[in-house]
Amino acid sequence: MSAAPASPSPRPAVTEREARQVAEAAREQDWRKPSFAKELFLGRFRLDLIHPHPMPADEDAQRGEEFLAKLRDFCETKIDSSVIERDAQIPDAVIDGLKELGALGMKIDTKYGGLGLTQVYYNKALGLVGSASPAVGALLSAHQSIGVPQPLKLFGTQEQKDTFLPRCARTDISAFLLTEPDVGSDPARLATTAVPDGDDYVLDGVKLWTTNGVVADLLVVMARVPKSEGHKGGITAFVVEAASEGITVENRNAFMGLRGLENGVTRFHQVRVPAANRIGPEGAGLKIALTTLNTGRLSLPAMCVGAGKWCLKIAREWSGAREQWGKPVALHEAVGSKIAFIAATTFALEAVVDLSSQMADEDRNDIRIEAALAKLYGSEMGWLMADELVQIRGGRGFETAESLMARGERGVPAEQMLRDLRINRIFEGSTEIMHLLIAREAVDAHLSVAGDLIDPEKSLSDKAKAGANAGVFYAKWLPKLVAGAGQLPRAYGDFAPEGHIDLSGHLRYVERGARKLARSTFYAMSRWQGRMETKQGFLGRIVDIGAELFAMSAACVRAEHLRSRGDHGREAYQLADAFCRQARIRVDELFAHLWTNTDDLDRKVVKGVLAGTYEWLEQGVIDPSGEGPWIADATPGPSRRENVHRPIR
Repeated sequence: MSAAPASPSPRPAVTEREARQVAEAAREQDWRKPSFAKELFLGRFRLDLIHPHPMPADEDAQRGEEFLAKLRDFCETKIDSSVIERDAQIPDAVIDGLKELGALGMKIDTKYGGLGLTQVYYNKALGLVGSASPAVGALLSAHQSIGVPQPLKLFGTQEQKDTFLPRCARTDISAFLLTEPDVGSDPARLATTAVPDGDDYVLDGVKLWTTNGVVADLLVVMARVPKSEGHKGGITAFVVEAASEGITVENRNAFMGLRGLENGVTRFHQVRVPAANRIGPEGAGLKIALTTLNTGRLSLPAMCVGAGKWCLKIAREWSGAREQWGKPVALHEAVGSKIAFIAATTFALEAVVDLSSQMADEDRNDIRIEAALAKLYGSEMGWLMADELVQIRGGRGFETAESLMARGERGVPAEQMLRDLRINRIFEGSTEIMHLLIAREAVDAHLSVAGDLIDPEKSLSDKAKAGANAGVFYAKWLPKLVAGAGQLPRAYGDFAPEGHIDLSGHLRYVERGARKLARSTFYAMSRWQGRMETKQGFLGRIVDIGAELFAMSAACVRAEHLRSRGDHGREAYQLADAFCRQARIRVDELFAHLWTNTDDLDRKVVKGVLAGTYEWLEQGVIDPSGEGPWIADATPGPSRRENVHRPIR
């Protein structure tokens, strides 16, 4: 075997255009299956794609319910969230118990020793565990949603599945390593390298925020393979044994919330990885990562559903017991509106997650946008619900559970829930990145036919051809945005059953809103053309409108589904009505802000801030953050720190 390669090259320097090209190459280009959310952004309300509500097979439901019963007993008897919060660590006994229960293999096929749960029941399990301890929920989610099992399920060879999936199902914890100290949502600058050397690759680099990395046995690592003879090169995915020589977990990171999270900094120095451990071809790493996240993103909103249910329970119990001015605080409108928001939003968010999960299980629809919307909407609404609970609890909401118990009251960890949920707006794509990702998919049809018109590097002949194609597309598409079923008084009559609240008006609003959304997007593209991608405020509002319309649709469909089954149908209709009325207020405001906003002024202020124009405003305070670089040095090389890796055996 030849000698190990020399030190890798420094972090690649890339232009803004090159970075976009890398991201564009990684996304799925084709739409081979229908997508409710994609159609919604195009102004087409395809209710037939989600109604009647899809259902799991009886045997899948039975298997899922049986496991949920076992998991509930385990959570109630073995998981003590206060201990995890106090010690900032999940006890080994809890992790061992989860292994024995089979919780590490919830999504892994039974032929590999897993439980073979559907996405629906996997998400219900995460919601249950996450309510007992968000840190435990994060451990299981990172292991199965983005760790080794999911990319191998989608892209692994049979040999890789036979080798690694049985381990992941019962004994081995996995982690996903993409982010670096100076690379977040811009993977074009990825610096970790995997240099071919005989039958191996040699990894060098540093990875940051490696969830589960401190306790992991197996890692999915994204690294850049240099282009050379016989090697296509590019960002590539590998399964790496965490105990390999040259791997050092240099730090266990501590955070505002999720104190039990085993998240660290991992350094690779001349780590040899067999070529057989490469997932997919060279250069396919980002596509693998993004495809894995199509359904993997559903795990976070699933745990937000669990958080919402808990917030509702505490709000109901507390606001009924706490009296102010002669009556329970719940009966004061200022508090009652917050409780109504929590109840209605929890109902809608569960509708979004269950619907998206069942569509993922059936594999009839392309749910990449639905899953992204669920993640975006769930993380934002979950945080708001927890914040409202803290406000409802008042001073007790700000007080820790430990302090409450010390003075003889129920130890309600409302402030902990708020801290734990805050990361969901950053995890697996921040809200800002999700806005851009979803917006790119939402305008895909437009760019497919007219993208060359706004591309400055395209030739005149290319632009002429694009203009002709665009003319044909828009001649057929634009007239359909003028009128639709939303203007027919009796449309969607299935959602106005006798003796129930009428939801059909909300669906007509969604249909009209979808057409208005599509018209607004078209007008913006016509107005800004190539500058459209820089209008992130506008794009964010477009996506938020789509998220609200999707949630309204899911809430109505879920309410009708529950009514048809005789399962709290009347109450479900009431919750769906309340949610839709709340959402319509938010949508109307978002539409108004598409064209009336401070985006241009904000850009001027930001330039002034960066130029130091307002530096005088910072006077009169003390900065307690101390000295040190903004971004830690991640130069490849041997580690000089103690290895804090502690696998659970």
